[in-house]
Amino acid sequence: MGATVSVILPVYNRSASLADSMRSVLDQSYRDLELIVVDDASTEDLRPIVEGLGDPRVRFLRRERNGGASAARNTGLAAAQGRFIAFQDSDDLWLPNKLKRQMDLLEQMPEVGVVTHSKVLYGGGPDGRYGVGLVSMRPPPDRVMKPGEDQVKKYLVENRISLQNALFRRDCYPEPMWFDDVTRSNADWAFTSSLAQHTRIAEFPDPVVMAFSSPDGISKLKRAKAIGLIRIVKRNRAAYARYPAAYGMMMWRIGRILARHGKKRMARKFYAEGLKNDPGFLWRSLMEKLGLCRQQSV
Repeated sequence: MGATVSVILPVYNRSASLADSMRSVLDQSYRDLELIVVDDASTEDLRPIVEGLGDPRVRFLRRERNGGASAARNTGLAAAQGRFIAFQDSDDLWLPNKLKRQMDLLEQMPEVGVVTHSKVLYGGGPDGRYGVGLVSMRPPPDRVMKPGEDQVKKYLVENRISLQNALFRRDCYPEPMWFDDVTRSNADWAFTSSLAQHTRIAEFPDPVVMAFSSPDGISKLKRAKAIGLIRIVKRNRAAYARYPAAYGMMMWRIGRILARHGKKRMARKFYAEGLKNDPGFLWRSLMEKLGLCRQQSV
């Protein structure tokens, strides 16, 4: 009989942090798990690190070609045997009771398909800045989704889940391939924006992960971020048709990224589409910059 929880850890190089990341999973107070480490065609030899921990719950898979974190996670999903799915990043640390706490919550809430908590981010500030000495909670405790809120709307306009913070029922999503291999930035959002249309998600403010800002983080690559947002819109075209203001906000965001990247002509097309669907976004952004209001979800 297989483990109850399958933990999938995609990795590309990162030999310096991998062992600690793995140990934080294997040392969980909840022990009935398998840890699937998916090496995404690293240039470093990671097998000795993985096998050196000597834990029979660990499985090592190596992809022959680098496909990015989404492709590696899909490889892990295909091999997973558990009824519950969790994800770990190769440079983050789970707190010791992370898995037990989330398993207890799902047992108490059979109608919920996903539970997610926050993380403590070292090296990142609450305003999105990065640097040594900055510490923040992601997401902030005051932004936790309340019971009765429209989760589809919220997940269409906000990237609310870091995958390593969450625990998923295996049957919470109807497709066997959860992640879009093309999306290299905001891949977690591309998945969860679709996921919110299929299962109930419960959010909690207390942290379960310690994360560390990395200088090679894909989220800092602006062009990849714009492509990721476009993929999110395409993946959820039918849902955005029901929420035109959410669609307009996404168009504004894509246009803003493209403009900052020097693609001003292309940006104007997205701005025009955003203005047509959410004419109030420009005003709200101005008010936010002036400190007169906080950016509101639509």
